[in-house]
Amino acid sequence: MLKIERAVLRYNDKTLEIPAGKKAFAEELYVDFSIEKINEHQQRIKLDIHPKTTVKIQHLAIELYHPYGAKERIFCNGFQSWTESREFGTQEKIAPVRSFAKSRIGRFGDYDFYNYPNREGHLHGWSYTYIRRGGQVVLLGSLSEFTGYTLFRHDVSGHQLCIEKDCAGLELSHSYPALDIFMGEGEEAQQFSDYFGMMEIDKPKVPSIVGWTSWYHYYTKISESIILENLNAFAEKQTPIDLFQIDDGYQTHIGDWLTTKPTFPNGMAGIAKQIHDKNYKAGLWLAPFICEKQSKIFRDHPDWILKDEAGQAVRAGYNPLWSGWFYVLDFYHQEVQKYLTSVFFTVLDKWNYDLVKLDFLYAVALAPPKNKTRGQVMHEALRFLRNLVGNKLILGCGVPLGSAYGLVDYCRIGADVHTSWEHKLLKWLRGRERVSTILSLRNTLSRWQLDGRAFLNDPDVFILRAAKQKLNIRQQDTLLLINTLLGSVLFTSDYVGDYTDEQWERYNAVFKWKDSQIQRVEGRDDVYEIYFQQEENDYVALCNLTKEKRRVRKVELEGFETRIELVGQ
Repeated sequence: MLKIERAVLRYNDKTLEIPAGKKAFAEELYVDFSIEKINEHQQRIKLDIHPKTTVKIQHLAIELYHPYGAKERIFCNGFQSWTESREFGTQEKIAPVRSFAKSRIGRFGDYDFYNYPNREGHLHGWSYTYIRRGGQVVLLGSLSEFTGYTLFRHDVSGHQLCIEKDCAGLELSHSYPALDIFMGEGEEAQQFSDYFGMMEIDKPKVPSIVGWTSWYHYYTKISESIILENLNAFAEKQTPIDLFQIDDGYQTHIGDWLTTKPTFPNGMAGIAKQIHDKNYKAGLWLAPFICEKQSKIFRDHPDWILKDEAGQAVRAGYNPLWSGWFYVLDFYHQEVQKYLTSVFFTVLDKWNYDLVKLDFLYAVALAPPKNKTRGQVMHEALRFLRNLVGNKLILGCGVPLGSAYGLVDYCRIGADVHTSWEHKLLKWLRGRERVSTILSLRNTLSRWQLDGRAFLNDPDVFILRAAKQKLNIRQQDTLLLINTLLGSVLFTSDYVGDYTDEQWERYNAVFKWKDSQIQRVEGRDDVYEIYFQQEENDYVALCNLTKEKRRVRKVELEGFETRIELVGQ
C-alpha cells in the first residue's frame, strides 16, 4: 500500500501543509484531512476545506510516497472519451500535442490546464489510476468528480504520486468537499467493483445493444434516402439489431438542431416512425453545448456564446468537416437552457427518438465561472441533460468519464475508429484524442473495467465492408472481436446490402461471444490476452495489434490477428 504523507493547500498566496489524517487551522479557513480504514487492504481518503471568508484556491494536492518498481505498470486514464488511455511502463512518458497544432486540436484534451513535463517517468491520468504488480493492482479512484476533475500524477524517479484537484482559481466562500479517494490493493476486478460500490450511483440497468450508425461510412454526407436505404437493407436480411442511429449531417448547421437540410424533405419524425416500423429503436446525434459560426444560433444570439476572461468567444476546437472553428454555448445562460429544453422536447417527444448520442460534451466546461471548477460545470451540465432526457437513453461521447458515471446509459470509451489502422499525420502531431483504430482498441482494452459499473461501454464501430476503407481482413476481424468481447454497444456504419456471403458469415460468427463474462485483460506492447468465460467454459482471446508476428501462450499470431483458445488446451 502506498504511504500517505501530507496534503498541500495554496490559497491567497499562502501555503498550508497538513499531515496525513490531521486537521489544520488558519485565519481564513480550516482543513479536515481524514483517512478511514475500510479493511486491511482498502482506505478512504478525504479532504474538506471550510473557509471562514472568501479565499482563492491556487493549488491542492495529497502527496503519497511510492518506490516504483521497474516491472510495475501504471494505468493512466485519459482526460475524456477519446484520449489515449493505457498502462505505461515506468520509464515511458506522455508527450503533449505539438505546439503549432494546439490551437486547432488542443481543446479536445487537457493541454490548456495541465503542464506536460514530457519527461520519462512522469505520467498522469484523470479520475482513477492504478499501479499493477503482476496480477495485483493498487487502485486509486475519485469518489467526488462532481466537485472538480481529479488528477493523478506519477513521478517515478521522485517516488511520488500526487492526487491533485483541478481547482486553481476557484473562489471559495463555503465548505468544499474537495477530495474523496478510494485506495485499494488486490485483485483487479474486485477492487473496481468495490470502488464503484462506494459511489452513490446506480448500476446501469439498460441492455447491451447492437445497431447501425451513419457516421463511419457517410460522415456528414447523409440524406433521407441514404438512411432509408440502409434501414431497408437490414430489414430485408432480418438482421437482429436493436437501434438505428442517424449521426451528424441531418441538421443545417452545428447548433441549429431543429432545422434540417433539404436532403431530409420529410423531416426527422417521419424517419423515426419508419425505424420503429421495422421494430428498431431510433437514435439521433446531437452536440448540445457547441455551435459553428455559420449557425443561426451564433448569428442571432451572440450573448449565448461563452466568453473567456478577455471577453472573447470560447473556441471548442476546429473541424474541417464543418465550417472550421466551433464555439461553446454558455450553459448558465437561462435562454440557453430554455433552448436546449425545447430541442430535447422536440427530438424525444415530438420526433419520438429513443436515444440521443450527445457529443463534444467536454466543451461546456472549458471556461468555468470563478466560483466553480471545470468538473463542477461538467457535472451540473450532465445532470441537466439527464433530467431533460428522462427515461430515454443517452450515449455520451467526448466527455470526461468520471463526470459521466451514473449519468449516461452508454458511453464512448475510446477514440473514433479510422478507415485505416492509424492516422499518421495526427499521430505525428501527438494528438492524444486523434481518429485512430489502434488508439480506439487500446482504450477498449484498457477501460473494460467500467463496463456495467459506471455505464455500458461503447468501444466505437466495427468495419467489414471492402469499399471506402483501408483495413485488411485481419484488422477488421480483430476490431470486431475485441469490440464484441469488451463493449456493450456494437455498431457498424457499413451498407450491409453490399455484404457478400463471406462478410455475412464473419458478421454473424462473432455474435456467439457477445455478453461473455470478462475475467481479466493482460498485455503490453500492443499484444493482449483477454480471459473470459461463456457457458461454463474458460477462454482466452489472443490479440496482436502489431504488424509483426508475435508468439502468445505458445500460439504464433500473424500481424493484426486475434484468435480465441480454450484455456487449458
